[in-house]
Amino acid sequence: MKEDNRNVSKLKWKRVLEKKWFFPAVYLSVAALLLAGVLWYQNLNNQIPEATDQSEEGLSDQVEHPLDYNQDSNPVVNPSEIVKMPVSADAQTEIVTNFYDYDKTPEEQAQALVLYNNKYYQSKGIDIASTTDKTFSVVASLSGEVTDVRQDPMLGYVVEMEHADGVTTHYASLTDIQVESGEKVKQGEELGVAGKNNFGQASGTHVHFEIRKDGEAVDPQQFFNQTVADIRITDTDESQEKSEEKPEETTEESSVETEEPNNQERQSSRATTNT
Repeated sequence: MKEDNRNVSKLKWKRVLEKKWFFPAVYLSVAALLLAGVLWYQNLNNQIPEATDQSEEGLSDQVEHPLDYNQDSNPVVNPSEIVKMPVSADAQTEIVTNFYDYDKTPEEQAQALVLYNNKYYQSKGIDIASTTDKTFSVVASLSGEVTDVRQDPMLGYVVEMEHADGVTTHYASLTDIQVESGEKVKQGEELGVAGKNNFGQASGTHVHFEIRKDGEAVDPQQFFNQTVADIRITDTDESQEKSEEKPEETTEESSVETEEPNNQERQSSRATTNT
């Protein structure tokens, strides 16, 4: 009896194995099991980085990442950058007012005086004027950061910039300002357009340009085509700052009591620089 049952069971399995769908069904079942195992393993691995990301995110609140590119960075100003004229290369200009220097000749000093309201003022910079009375672009003499942009009733728009080694540059008699305070500007980028102002009416369309070292004005013409590191305060500059009297309501020039120079002296001593 038992043998008969065994024979029947074998016969049933033989019939099942002879079915065409049997082996494909086995293969599909095994493949499904393998696929389920692979997916489970991958899901397990994906959970590990997520836990790591969360731990790093928590630490980021306590320690700043040294390579966080979203942080504001201070501009790197090369102290070996060469000081350039603050006008566009195609501008037709000339220097019509010099920096007042006590060691200069009377004729040169006369060219460094500005007449305003029947009083002469010593120029603390230079006036660069258009030879054609047409306006021209005023550009950054050095790379740096704009620290102040303001409108002065006597000087027009004024832009101040900060550079390396305690050097600052100042631009006055501007119009159509292209920069704002806090902006990083590269050398040669446009700051504005030269215009006219009440203080320097005799200069016509011009830009008043100053260079200061640690707050002391220096002669810009001495340092054109030199590096920022070469800019320094001379003994003449120091004595000049101590002896000058500041005029009221202006910082562009300082007042000096002097006899009025004749027009021939001023015209003969005009320093001309075409760019």
